[in-house]
Amino acid sequence: MTRGRFDIWATRPTRLRLSVGDAIVEMARGSDDWWTPVGPVPEGEVDYGYLIDEEDTPRPDPRSRRQPAGVHERSRTHDAGAFTWTDGDWTGRQLAGSVIYELHVGTFTPEGTFDAALTRLDHLRSIGVDFVELMPVNAFNGSHNWGYDGVGWFAVHEGYGGPDGYQRFVDGCHAAGIGVIQDVVYNHLGPSGNYLPLFAPYLKAGANTWGDLVNLDGEDSAEVRRLILDNVAMWLSDFHVDGLRLDAVHALADASPVHLLEEMAVEVAALSAHQRRPLTLIAESDLNDPLLVTPREARGYGLDAQWSDDFHHAVHVALTGETDGYYADFEPLAALAKVCERGFFHDGTWSSFRGRAHGVPIDTVAMPTWRLVVCSQNHDQIGNRAVGDRITATLDDHQLGCAALLTLAGPFTPMLFQGEEWGASAPFQFFTSHPEPELGRATAEGRITEFERMGWDPAVVPDPQDPATFERSRLDWSEVDGPRGSHLLAAYRRLAELRRTRPELTDPAFGSVRCSADEVLHLFTMRRGPSTMVVNFADAPVTVEVGLDDTLLFATGPGVTLADAVLSLAPHAGALVGAP
Repeated sequence: MTRGRFDIWATRPTRLRLSVGDAIVEMARGSDDWWTPVGPVPEGEVDYGYLIDEEDTPRPDPRSRRQPAGVHERSRTHDAGAFTWTDGDWTGRQLAGSVIYELHVGTFTPEGTFDAALTRLDHLRSIGVDFVELMPVNAFNGSHNWGYDGVGWFAVHEGYGGPDGYQRFVDGCHAAGIGVIQDVVYNHLGPSGNYLPLFAPYLKAGANTWGDLVNLDGEDSAEVRRLILDNVAMWLSDFHVDGLRLDAVHALADASPVHLLEEMAVEVAALSAHQRRPLTLIAESDLNDPLLVTPREARGYGLDAQWSDDFHHAVHVALTGETDGYYADFEPLAALAKVCERGFFHDGTWSSFRGRAHGVPIDTVAMPTWRLVVCSQNHDQIGNRAVGDRITATLDDHQLGCAALLTLAGPFTPMLFQGEEWGASAPFQFFTSHPEPELGRATAEGRITEFERMGWDPAVVPDPQDPATFERSRLDWSEVDGPRGSHLLAAYRRLAELRRTRPELTDPAFGSVRCSADEVLHLFTMRRGPSTMVVNFADAPVTVEVGLDDTLLFATGPGVTLADAVLSLAPHAGALVGAP
């Protein structure tokens, strides 16, 4: 059904008036609890809000496309169809074989805008990036935030450039041959500016880690689900986005006969068929359950891919030796071998961190490896450390090269995090800018308490509300040309070249991956067809016999040689060898 641009679903008010421009217009309630203005409304771009019952303060639209004065003020209309697109020849990108690059718009460049990010696309192309994945850009309260405190799911943060800037960004990415994946959050709403419960039961009893539960299966939940599904369609249609990363889907409490994720997959598949381009849904899930990415024909949810934290944990432990918290189970090098051969480490095994068995095995005969998105660093694994430190701060260049080698030459869909390709020194710390003093204090105190429980010194935890915490997290692009930056960037570019030229590095068959882990020598080997990856995690040099016809395709730096079928590796070094 076609709705008017000021129509709104609201079950709770007994009276609604539209505050639009300088006028106030009464609204009439339909039998379906959708309200429509009963008087004339202006054309063109205009500010508007809703007066609930006898209130005098207008509230923003739950489907607002713009919040130019902030999330507490009136909404502004936006005509998404007014933009002149130039991507008519864009046919999309499939996820299989691709490389994703995760970035936060506000810290990716000094300017922190979509337009500024466009100036870095040649850099991304040089390291083989096929998709940029933007951390959430929907409207939140304050000037800067990770984005997961959003309350306006349909509105683009004005500080980044608003909806017009977003359209320019996607159009520019497509012109450069790069797809766009948008990180979206449907499992909770932020703590400031959420007026949805005033209109209807958008929330239900209970809470997850981040807030009250969204009403996906209770009374009147059909319209709540429709809100989410329409938001999905908005990104893929109005903004020409190529895929969505669905935040923490394990926190979606949905007991409906058809789970929201499956319903989402059905509608996105139909939209993809209509648009004749791939549209990708990637779930962030800690369930280790392949049901999410099993096709609907095989009774799965039909999503395209999911994040695999197990890969990150295994790589992190092997490189750093950290075994605290959820890293404990990944201490043996064999954990990395299992992850690479079978996708999950926890596939029904005991998780000491959870205190229970965790995960479900992957059918490695039927499922392709690219359905798992992996990384050695991302916003969570860096930013949720007490000081937001990257592995750059403690690892040497060989080790950082090994992280790239394992991620980009491994069997899964690789995802890079902004700046890792030159060993960026900037941390990625948790930052907020809540205007409400009490909310800012609660955020800072909660952060300290959380890390105190984990054994961190509270004195080292940065205040999320301190503007310096945000500023420290900005990338310093001058480092690209420094000794470390240029060395690592050359390594990433070489690995990108190898992914394009050697088919075995994008082979999606689990059966093509054979790994071995020497716990004594701390030596890891992965064979993929005619190529062999060797990583020396030890503090001592090592030699390894390889094939007589093998050549050295990639090395993490000096101290790596191949002669007479013997590969010599310096401490912490890695290499890829293979037939010419």
